[in-house]
Amino acid sequence: MKKSDLEEIKKITLDIFNHPELGYEEWKTRGLVLDYMKKYCPDINYQEFARTGLKFSLPGSQDKALKMCFVAELDALYLPGYAHGDPETGAAHVCGHYTQTGIALALFKRLIQDQVYKKLDYAIDFVFVPAEEYVDLDHRKDLRDRGEIFYFGGKPEGMRLGIFDDYDFGICTHTMGGSYPKDSVEFLCDLAGFLYKYYHFEGQAAHCGFAPWDGINALSMATSFQTNLGLARQQFNESKMVRVNPVILEASQGINTIPDSITLGTDIRSNDLDYLTLLSKQLDRLAQGSAYAFGGKLTIETETGYLPFVQDKYLSQLCLDFTRDQYSQFDCYTNRPVAASGDIGDLSYLFPCLQIGYSGFCGRPHGLDFNHVDLDFVLDRFPSYLFDLFFHLSGKIDPKKLYRRSYQDYKSALSELGGTIHED
Repeated sequence: MKKSDLEEIKKITLDIFNHPELGYEEWKTRGLVLDYMKKYCPDINYQEFARTGLKFSLPGSQDKALKMCFVAELDALYLPGYAHGDPETGAAHVCGHYTQTGIALALFKRLIQDQVYKKLDYAIDFVFVPAEEYVDLDHRKDLRDRGEIFYFGGKPEGMRLGIFDDYDFGICTHTMGGSYPKDSVEFLCDLAGFLYKYYHFEGQAAHCGFAPWDGINALSMATSFQTNLGLARQQFNESKMVRVNPVILEASQGINTIPDSITLGTDIRSNDLDYLTLLSKQLDRLAQGSAYAFGGKLTIETETGYLPFVQDKYLSQLCLDFTRDQYSQFDCYTNRPVAASGDIGDLSYLFPCLQIGYSGFCGRPHGLDFNHVDLDFVLDRFPSYLFDLFFHLSGKIDPKKLYRRSYQDYKSALSELGGTIHED
């Protein structure tokens, strides 16, 4: 990449980094993306969706048999106190999404020059999605109540709106956790899916000194549930990467009154969709038993999070073979699944997806010490690698090895998890 091009991409990327925005509110970031894309391709076709989302189709390539979406995420995380964060909203780019946007713009610039993208045997669209991070939920509930969105995640919302209806496969990128001494990439890093549960325990208030036996202790119910959950962990299949993290969200407590109301929330994570459904039912039974044992009442709310992400092995192997053969200077990591989640799992339910990890950072992802250390790799050498990779894939993808499901199939999968589907 020419120095002037790289400096322009860096400037935009750092602008996004220093002005982070939470999901569905990425208005400044959206403007920077739109201005850049229209600057270098004035006749580009684009579609707005889900408040801040943008979908770009390169001119003259839509009649090709195969179609790929290259996905970048616009939003920041919520982490008050981060040095480069927004002091008013708490938004902070500590998951690297700002560099995903820079990578997409750099790759777009390479492809648009002399319209070389037309030489590919598949079409490439660029889709910039909002709201990947599962945060700021009160605001998203408000948006949902007003009918502006239906899903908390930007990719499921785009799926609902038909943004991804025409694609055969998808590719996205994401930072790799940790520091690496060499330029590094990663494949086949599967992610867990998750649900979010709200358990509302209701008891009966009473004076804890005068007549505690007249009360029904909601805190005891919640404590019993957490104890039972601890004992039940022995039954969790460790190969399913189960994670459960219960916390008390609301409580009516005074030191002289039996607590009559406790709301406990927890996520439930697993890398297996069917097992996630079983876990949800198992935790519900534990909570129901705890409420019953004390004579209290229980109300359960289930909020569907994201589906597990199993990276497409066929496409990943094509990319791995190319990387090891043509980019041996890169360290290449594979098969390191984690229990983190992302709505790329939901998108992969529709068609094959892979997420390519990239190095160039230090500190802990989602931590106060997270930062970039090598933007030359992230915004120059890595996009150049992707450019070469995409041309390598041209003519090598067998459509028979790809799959396709509908949005209605996706909704059916969500209903099996037991979560509320907010749909018009």
